[in-house]
Amino acid sequence: MQVEGTLDWDRLLRTVSPQVAAQLREERVNIACNGRVLADKTALLAEDGDEVALLPPVSGG
Repeated sequence: MQVEGTLDWDRLLRTVSPQVAAQLREERVNIACNGRVLADKTALLAEDGDEVALLPPVSGG
């Protein structure tokens, strides 16, 4: 999905579906911006051209 302009945490939650927004609020879901996982996902501040990745919890071994 492409979003024009600045994307912060609140706008991200408004942009995705309510189901995805609920999942993003879960502690075990992470967000990366330009390949760097954010320590505090609510501090997201992406500009035009930045890549934001939603990282679901994984399991494996």
